[in-house]
Amino acid sequence: MKNITLAMDEEILVLGREYAKRHNLSFNALVRKSLEKTVRHTSKDWLDEMFKDIDKENVNSKGKKWTREELYRG
Repeated sequence: MKNITLAMDEEILVLGREYAKRHNLSFNALVRKSLEKTVRHTSKDWLDEMFKDIDKENVNSKGKKWTREELYRG
């Protein structure tokens, strides 16, 4: 495995490390995983991964249903 040097905004680095810690990953593993998902995916793989990630999150809509307009409002 090759080593590389990255430059990034300090806030992104801090947030990335916090995210990695919450998900029991090293920051390096998070960067590798994110980059791999970006460069090695088919649209089906990406969608499957997205739904897996959503299913892992501990959230509850409490029965709320959204309309198409609400979802695309951004």
